[in-house]
Amino acid sequence: HEMQKEESWMVRDSEYRKLPIDKNTKPAFSHALLGQLIRPIERVGVYVPGGKASYPSSVLMNVIPAQVASVREIAVCVPAPRGEINPYIMAAIKMLGIKEAYRIGGAQAVGAMAYGTQTIKRVDKIVGPGNIYVAAAKRMVFGEVDIVMIAGPSEILIIADASANPAFIAADLLSQAEHDELASSVLITDSKILAEGVSNEIERQMVKLKRRAIASKSLKNYGAVIIVRDIARAIELSNHITPEHLEIMTKKPAAVLPKIKNAGAIFLGRWTPESLGDYSAGPN
Repeated sequence: HEMQKEESWMVRDSEYRKLPIDKNTKPAFSHALLGQLIRPIERVGVYVPGGKASYPSSVLMNVIPAQVASVREIAVCVPAPRGEINPYIMAAIKMLGIKEAYRIGGAQAVGAMAYGTQTIKRVDKIVGPGNIYVAAAKRMVFGEVDIVMIAGPSEILIIADASANPAFIAADLLSQAEHDELASSVLITDSKILAEGVSNEIERQMVKLKRRAIASKSLKNYGAVIIVRDIARAIELSNHITPEHLEIMTKKPAAVLPKIKNAGAIFLGRWTPESLGDYSAGPN
């Protein structure tokens, strides 16, 4: 996140530039100073999901950039099902030294951060993912406060050839399918054998999932295995779909990378699972 910081800059016009004049006017000159000043936002609200599942990674990936940017006040809102906050979320909040956290979730948390209440002071910007109600609430309050984006359901698209490991692909597709019933998990491959292997692996691994009911519904409505004539066609489809998360599991993934035009986060090779992005390396 230190590498993402925007920097202030100043440019001084080191030469005097001659301005248009007529024959009766003495020469006129201008000396210009141009620049951009980057200043941290004063107060930010971080929404951390905690309804269907808990994500301490959301605390890290939203609080740390704010701290790197020197935001002075950071408030965290997290749902508390049955009055309890996930202990791992609490550990992440404590580890980062956050002193202001509220047990509130859903659209009401977004409203509280946007407009302020007797308990929660309004913020200047709201960040962090959430369900469809949280996303709709952020859309409604945009303009009253800034928001980072309207986050939709999780997406993963995997481009793979015959060299890929079906077990790895199945695991990564399921890692997103179990997020939400609306999540989308898609494999595009030029290998029919791989496609069949992945389908079999999904069935085998699904049995072991605690959230298999959610994953099963997600795959049924928004999952797909697409077989194409070659990897070039897979790349073309991927650029059209513009996935949030794109995995490239080909023999030479680095050769595919320059051809990718549209993707949120790109994971190269069989040893780079999308879950790495969810927990530590993804765009926030």
